Amino acid sequence: MARTRTGRAEQPGAGGVPRGRTRWWLVAAVAVLPATALLPFVVAFVGMAFSDSEYPLGGGPKAVSCTQALAFGGAAPPDGATPVGGCVEQGRQDVSYSADFRMPRAGVRDWLRRTYPDAPAPETESCLTDDADLCLELSYMQGLPEGVGADVVQVSVTYEDSGTALVGFAAFTI
Repeated sequence: MARTRTGRAEQPGAGGVPRGRTRWWLVAAVAVLPATALLPFVVAFVGMAFSDSEYPLGGGPKAVSCTQALAFGGAAPPDGATPVGGCVEQGRQDVSYSADFRMPRAGVRDWLRRTYPDAPAPETESCLTDDADLCLELSYMQGLPEGVGADVVQVSVTYEDSGTALVGFAAFTI
């Protein structure tokens, strides 16, 4: 058996191979990093798969005051208006508000003119809903006042009888 300079016996087969300098903790960290980056997506997917909610990531409809819903679109409740159902906010990334109310038929055009003075005249054709008698669509580029939270406002009016109008109001971001 051969002896080293220090006088120790050399092990057979060791052959003087130097010890490896691999830092295994660094290799493990690099290997785990991609898995850690994907973890939020896996959690979200599993949450959606086992959720019994129609809106697993949030943003489902919630009741708000009609004053708040109309204000988001730069409007105020007209005189004599009575809500139909409730007013709703919905959204997670983009936000939308909707309000349905009845008001005196004679005041509809005046309310729209006072609320949106820079808007074009309301249309009687090409409304989004077939049964609407009057409609108005405004965007941040046309007709909406400064400082309004919505990017688009849609108003549809259906004349129920000679004295009453049903107004559908929607304001949302895009």
